[in-house]
Amino acid sequence: MLDNIDVDAANNGFIDDEDEDDEQTKKKKEQNKSEPTTPIPAQFSPQQELTKMEKHRIELPADKNMADYVTPPTPGTPPPSDPAYSEQLQQAQTPKTPISPLSTPSKTIQEIDQSIKANTLSPREQEKYDKTMLDGMEVFFNNQFEEAETLFKSKADEDPLYSLGLGAMSFIKALSATTQLTATYEFANGQILAASAKKPLKDTVSHYITNLIGNNSTGLPTNTPPLPSEYMKGRPMFITNGALRAHVIKAECCLLMAMLHLTQETVVGYLKAGLNLRRAYNSYSLVWQEYKKMGQEFNRYLDKDTISAIQFGIGSVHILLSSLPSKILKIVSAFGWKADKHLGFALLKLCMDGQRIRSPLASMMLLSYYVTLMSYCPQVLTRELLEPSIEILLNAQQIFPNSALFLYYAGRISRLSRNIPLSTQSFMYTYQVSQGALWAEHGMGYLATHEMSFNCVIELDWASAALRTMELQDKYGSPAFNKYFYGVCMEMLGNRSEAILSFAEATTLFTNTSKKKRTQIEQFIEHRIQFFEKSGYQDMDYVLPGFEVCYLWNMFSCMQPNRLQTCLEHIETTLNGIYKREKEEYQVRTLELMPTLPPPDYYDQRAILLLCKANILSCLGQSSDAIAHLNWIVDHKDRIHYSKWILPYAYWESGVISWYMGELKRARALWTSALTHSGYDFEYRLAIQLNLAINHAIEMGVPDSPSLKASESQTTNNGRKRLPVANPHPIHAAATAQG
Repeated sequence: MLDNIDVDAANNGFIDDEDEDDEQTKKKKEQNKSEPTTPIPAQFSPQQELTKMEKHRIELPADKNMADYVTPPTPGTPPPSDPAYSEQLQQAQTPKTPISPLSTPSKTIQEIDQSIKANTLSPREQEKYDKTMLDGMEVFFNNQFEEAETLFKSKADEDPLYSLGLGAMSFIKALSATTQLTATYEFANGQILAASAKKPLKDTVSHYITNLIGNNSTGLPTNTPPLPSEYMKGRPMFITNGALRAHVIKAECCLLMAMLHLTQETVVGYLKAGLNLRRAYNSYSLVWQEYKKMGQEFNRYLDKDTISAIQFGIGSVHILLSSLPSKILKIVSAFGWKADKHLGFALLKLCMDGQRIRSPLASMMLLSYYVTLMSYCPQVLTRELLEPSIEILLNAQQIFPNSALFLYYAGRISRLSRNIPLSTQSFMYTYQVSQGALWAEHGMGYLATHEMSFNCVIELDWASAALRTMELQDKYGSPAFNKYFYGVCMEMLGNRSEAILSFAEATTLFTNTSKKKRTQIEQFIEHRIQFFEKSGYQDMDYVLPGFEVCYLWNMFSCMQPNRLQTCLEHIETTLNGIYKREKEEYQVRTLELMPTLPPPDYYDQRAILLLCKANILSCLGQSSDAIAHLNWIVDHKDRIHYSKWILPYAYWESGVISWYMGELKRARALWTSALTHSGYDFEYRLAIQLNLAINHAIEMGVPDSPSLKASESQTTNNGRKRLPVANPHPIHAAATAQG
């Protein structure tokens, strides 16, 4: 299905420049009109970029002990966190929260549940025993969901790995996952304690202390040397395979719960994610130390799926942490070292190529990483990440050609390539194969419906988007967002009465009564509805809430040029309406002395429309035309009272435009400036976006700029910073940016 995605077409985007295209270029553009396009920065060499990325790549041999080639950092001592965050976490804690591997066990050895026995199987016996689990994963990714669930349940009461299989299904479904994962966590922890009961107390305590110590402030790894060969000839005593297997299962539960908490986009969610990530990494680190001591004899003491689990777990933690900005890492406060995403890629690739139980999960993790990054920064990262994401997807589909899970990613990647018909086809197939199985229908079916509603918006089919959204009400996602999104569609269709009723109902559907604990989406909805209500919905003619959603969810970059032109026309019409209204209100002030009517104040409405317009022009490759609109927003920032998110997003957009104009150093400086803003809607979401773009610039060798003042020569009459009004000579711009 992905054969229809032309990767090269994504590189044949618009270059912002005022010179007329020659006939050959025009002909090429005409041929590619229906193909995905992404603007290309001036003086930007894809080959140079790929060469720089290759320098960081880590290659690990599949048949050797990984610990001889890389040494991940030990957990160490977590950096101090804000006491206010700790207080919020204390208030939100529930009794079901799993205990930390570093804390005192909740049960003593004598109190271990007698029904949980130590796993005494040898590595080869374990691999034979886990054949059922491997079969379950295969049928699961071949859309035989009920059969997979039956296989997992067959041993879920006697083995934590099978219980984890049910937890993974709950995780993908994202409903009641915490309960199943917590139960699996306790199950695995019971096996660890049962195994410890059969060992001398000295050995048990020694392993836990080894994992606890690692508080070097540098964050450098603790180098545990392998045992000498003469000692290996004896019978060295390692933690049993069964106990190490239980450790990685327990760690994987924490990893999956951390990912669930991150998706909540709340401070408490980030705090819980940090706790679970640290718990996970402590267990992974303990197993890694044992694995390293085994040297090249590791296959004698570890089963292949436990080795694969180490690769999956440590690799996932590193790529997950590498994508989080400092604002979120400060809240997470789990590690004192910087994650290495290239190490994460290498370990996940080993896991993926091993064709074991977690191999398809490693493919999903990498696809999630690439798709998420491209969705956050489509104009900056899509060109670089589109090809590797398609490669991973095609490799996965060779093994599972009809998997609904991988077809979902095919839909996401096709959307990012601006191939909406192919994207919708993938989502529709995902929806169809999910029907009939309760788990799949509630999980993949609803998710596919949600994505198809977004595709309808990209096609400007607001009626179909509204219908699909109503199908999800009280079934999937945030009830408040679904109701608000339905109202947005109704407003874009001209049905204002229905829109107002939906907006009013949305405010009653927030999942948390405390404003501080609401998600970023719910906070945005609340503020937007309050803004509409401020004028009694009388100023709805001067807003386009559907385009606001398109902008904040980066949908404009997925639209074809003809759709973007239609959006521009709507924005121009609305801007003209604001101008006429202002003219009428100012006319009153020329005829009436001290009128009761206040001066016109449509700065918020105009700023949002201009921000959307600037993004659309950037997507069309007309970056220079967007400069004046962004400068207007910055010039009037003191007049924008209600929508505080506009200004930092204007800095983000200015950075993107500078990027395409060849001013890479200036782009990085603008993105860094945007990070200084706080206290606005979608702050953490934009922080992730900015962090990804800045890291991409750093990897390309773009130098840091101490401040914008030193490089600014153009200001307004009031001394405010401005973007340059004209595109400088590309060669000069590139030289300046690189120098």
